[in-house]
Amino acid sequence: PPLRGTPGGGARARARGRPMEAEEGGAQAMEGDELPGRWADLDRLLLRPGNLVGPDFEPGKDTKDVLHQLIHVLVVGAGGLGCELLKDLALSGITQIDVIDMDTIDVSNLNRQFLFRPPDVGHPKAVVAARRVMERVPGVTVTPHFCRIEDKGLEWYEQFHIIVLGLDSVEARGYINQVACGFLRWGEDGELDRSSVKPMVDGGTEGFKGHARVIVPGVTPCFQCTMWLFPPQVNFPLCTLAETPRSAAHCIEYAHLIQWGQERPGEKFDADDADHMRWVYDKAALRASQFGIPGVTLSHTQGVVKNIVPAIPSTNAIVAAACALETVKMATMCSAGMENYMMYVGTAGVYTHTVKYERDEECPVCSAGVPLRLGSRQTLRECIGCLVAKYPERLAEPSVSCGSQNLYMRGVFEEETRPNLDKAMGELLGGADSGLLVVNDKKLLNPLRVRLALE
Repeated sequence: PPLRGTPGGGARARARGRPMEAEEGGAQAMEGDELPGRWADLDRLLLRPGNLVGPDFEPGKDTKDVLHQLIHVLVVGAGGLGCELLKDLALSGITQIDVIDMDTIDVSNLNRQFLFRPPDVGHPKAVVAARRVMERVPGVTVTPHFCRIEDKGLEWYEQFHIIVLGLDSVEARGYINQVACGFLRWGEDGELDRSSVKPMVDGGTEGFKGHARVIVPGVTPCFQCTMWLFPPQVNFPLCTLAETPRSAAHCIEYAHLIQWGQERPGEKFDADDADHMRWVYDKAALRASQFGIPGVTLSHTQGVVKNIVPAIPSTNAIVAAACALETVKMATMCSAGMENYMMYVGTAGVYTHTVKYERDEECPVCSAGVPLRLGSRQTLRECIGCLVAKYPERLAEPSVSCGSQNLYMRGVFEEETRPNLDKAMGELLGGADSGLLVVNDKKLLNPLRVRLALE
């Protein structure tokens, strides 16, 4: 399982190391929470041994207390999937949950985000979701954070034992992935310090399709390792839109991308403006009738322009259930964890498939260091140029150090370290044929480790 070796036990060990007041607070949270049989199903998992348990599982009350009193979970996102996650995690016995989301509640959310009601429209999703879960589930504390994920510092994320993602953004997933991987500590020999692992569970839905995955940074593939799983954005050729439209989407995009600029020059299109959307719909419907193309509706127009995939509540519920179960496994090791990606397809029946993806040993985010081979006579300037060319999306103006030696630094030390730019790497490494470079850049959330080998 993805958690084999430490993560469940590591989470318990980190939880046991928390201050006593945290333990007392958790115990107090469960006081008065003695509904007969409330945890009967959980007891079957946690209080007795089994043949399918994780390698570090220790059945008994201590493991149950860890789940109830000590494990601290962060849920990122309080939308359709996030609402289901909060409900499932709270009902699974996790009593300390934080939720972060920057959005407010819209009327369109009410058909699937079941924690919200009409009077909640306009209020922060995180705040309302937290309050509603605490109203319905005795003994749980949900702390809301109405802000961007970037507004929180790395030290804030470090307090959580497990991070659960209920996001609809590739960029946001990538950011949290970098945060979690930034906590990894590596030995000089490239050995991972297992106590530094911050496990994540990631869920995602799109219509009748969804996925759940377990990410144990440094052990299983991180989000960056499997970026290829996400298909590129579909774009229609302008010549097709203008000359030979073949679908309702072509007509809608023609009105949106071409006609708007031609007939309303200088006016910025606002997808959230009802009048603007109605204008695009009217123009698209007219063009569709000219070419005999059916299917142009206002709702379809909104979906194409905003790139909206209809949300299906049952898909959210299925994926959230899988994510919550994996979170409980991580916290207790009551069962072997998922290996390591589950795909759900509900378009024709119910189909699930689990795939064990391989970790990229040269991943710039989760690896012990990316490899770089240079000639011993190549200069530091050439070394930096190679790195920028290899990782243009991550590096712009890097600073480089090796151990305690600053090879080249931007800012106040730039003039002092500038002479090193034209020195050979073999000289800078003191004649060694290899070294670990640490690269910092304003584009990076965490330093980039480079395993340099000289020829």
